[in-house]
Amino acid sequence: MAYDRVLLAIGPDDRDSLDDLVDTVINLAAPSNARVTLLYAFPRDDYEAVMEQMDIDTTTSGLTPDEVAQRHESVRGPGDRLESLDIEYEIQGVSGGDLAEQVVRTIERSGADIAVVGGTKRSPTGKAMFGDHAQQVLLNAPVPVVYVKRE
Repeated sequence: MAYDRVLLAIGPDDRDSLDDLVDTVINLAAPSNARVTLLYAFPRDDYEAVMEQMDIDTTTSGLTPDEVAQRHESVRGPGDRLESLDIEYEIQGVSGGDLAEQVVRTIERSGADIAVVGGTKRSPTGKAMFGDHAQQVLLNAPVPVVYVKRE
């Protein structure tokens, strides 16, 4: 199947499986020359920590989540890999609130034909207590979602 747009949702827990996620996106995007959206989903605490690491004053800064995502290593690395293969991409970011809902909205707005998310196996109790962003994206996305399981 040929895709025009592929979205990869990346979060702070995906650092160890980033290569597998990007490999999956490359396998989906390269054959049909699809454009890729790299979406970094910042939990509120992570967003503020990244801003501080970049020496950005969180009380006065006007940086958007998109601008912070463009500077984040977990997005720059995948972007470099895509660029080396001449795969067009864009970087977006979302922060705080219901991240799964924001990822689903970004999938809708981006016009993605397919999305890629990562996650780990959780017990039913763990899902009930802590939620599961990937599961919510799988259940609510308007397009097929490829789930890449972390070890």
